[in-house]
Amino acid sequence: MTIAQALKQINANKFVLPAIQREFVWGPERICKLFDSLMQGFPVGSLLFWNVEAEYSGTLRFYGFMRDYHERDNRTCPELPVIHDQDVTAILDGQQRLTALNIGLQGSMSMKKPRMRWTSDNAFPATTLYFNLTDAPEDDEEGETFHFRFHERPPEGDDIWFPVPKLLSLTKGVPMLSWLQSQGLGGEDLNRAFSRLDCLYDVINTEKHIAYFVEERQDIDRVLQIFIRMNSGGIVLSYSDLLLSIATAQWTNRDARKEVQSLVDDMNNVGNGFRFDKDLVLKAGLMLLDVQSVGFKVENFNRSNMELLEANWDSVREALVRSVQLVSDFGFDDTNLRADSALLPIAYYIHRRGLRQTYLYAQAEHEDREHIRRWLMRSFLKPSGIWGSGLDTLLTALRTIVRESAADGFPVAAIEAEMARRGKGLAFSDEEVEELCAMRYGDRRLFCLLTLLYDFVDTRNNFHIDHFYPRSRFTVARLKAEGVPDGDLERLRSQVDEVANLQLLEGGPNIEKAAKWPHDWLETRFGSSDEPGNSKTRSAYLDRHDLVDVAPGIQDFDRLYEVRRAAIQKKLVAILA
Repeated sequence: MTIAQALKQINANKFVLPAIQREFVWGPERICKLFDSLMQGFPVGSLLFWNVEAEYSGTLRFYGFMRDYHERDNRTCPELPVIHDQDVTAILDGQQRLTALNIGLQGSMSMKKPRMRWTSDNAFPATTLYFNLTDAPEDDEEGETFHFRFHERPPEGDDIWFPVPKLLSLTKGVPMLSWLQSQGLGGEDLNRAFSRLDCLYDVINTEKHIAYFVEERQDIDRVLQIFIRMNSGGIVLSYSDLLLSIATAQWTNRDARKEVQSLVDDMNNVGNGFRFDKDLVLKAGLMLLDVQSVGFKVENFNRSNMELLEANWDSVREALVRSVQLVSDFGFDDTNLRADSALLPIAYYIHRRGLRQTYLYAQAEHEDREHIRRWLMRSFLKPSGIWGSGLDTLLTALRTIVRESAADGFPVAAIEAEMARRGKGLAFSDEEVEELCAMRYGDRRLFCLLTLLYDFVDTRNNFHIDHFYPRSRFTVARLKAEGVPDGDLERLRSQVDEVANLQLLEGGPNIEKAAKWPHDWLETRFGSSDEPGNSKTRSAYLDRHDLVDVAPGIQDFDRLYEVRRAAIQKKLVAILA
């Protein structure tokens, strides 16, 4: 079968995806390599089709192929209407390759740009697959000969980049040559470009690159076993994809894929945003419904467990969203939540007690929320990492503790005792406290540390981690201009990034503070310290944050560093004892 023939079948919904298939997971680079392999004549593997007969097709749920992929807004394949009385071909193996061809030849990719916010629409420009027709042929280290790339528009420069989707409307021969000449090509460049474009045309329209096998039996259990055996050992299909596919096939009244993805999206849209994935949701389903093991094993996703998950989906969903709202109120987002799995004992507790939305703000529950917050922060501060190895065993044990001890509130003492028994205790040694006192800017634990130390800060607001003495003032040139001896330069440039010089400051005041020296900023924010009223407010702020009033410039940095580091160490010993 040619690629063009396969695309016609996709467009006519004759090729469909069964519910057991996962979503499209290839990135742009993988698609480009597929097209390069085809151009080089490499085999791209056989596909496995399932011929679903007309009398059976209406009993199954099918999905169409992804065409315009958007990393944030369009990651799921479209569900098709029920297909009655029609033979269809369901793709058991080869979905990623066919989808890659569909996107490359008919669609687009919208991937997030680096260093742009997830919530910004401008962070996800639509890009089309282009083929470089004129660059000099040269194999790179990975054997790539033909350069396919996704771009918003043809790159500027001497090379001619051909928009690959245009190939489907281009006629071989003279029209192809005319298009190339319209791009200003002539001579050797024209010959090379025509040769490449003609080759691509044949690859898509003439050569039969789609090799396949067909399963004819109308037995969903057999098909499911085939799917598991073909995919569970591979590295392309993640285990959570496989398990979600199994769940989707076994749910009867809901679409598991849609429900899980919708829940993931809702969780990620809480507060300043998170980056949870379906792995967490699937594990939460096992944990919240007291399935014996929370491990990602096929046997845990059997029909009875999946029926239980579907029947209790609404309560599982509510507990997970409420848990994310709670940790968002604690000040967490995707930049500082060290381990997604830490959410699961909290979600189980909320689910077990049937806690409603009022739990998030009721004054009567403040102490209980504070127990959860401090426990979570402490678990993230451990340098060894609590939520790593042995995770499934730990989660199962903590679930038992919560189930047996949560009637009167979050059982933090019993939980910490169980964690200690398993070698994951939350007591901190003197050496660990010393390590925390030297924590540096950029450490993902820093937010936890500062909010534990200064828990009066309302973390529901947008806070920045601010350098009290501005970092930008501590370049070598600026320090020398301030008269700092050469022997102190390296020490000061290191200490400016340590926790003793860092504070939590609301976004607006932090922007206003910018690169001001602390003395100048304090004068701006609180007024002159010579006035009694200003002095009192200013002193109260400094005392609460363990800061000291400082002279202009850099001269009091060492005093501030020593005084505040000692105060932080004393507090940590008390808090973490």
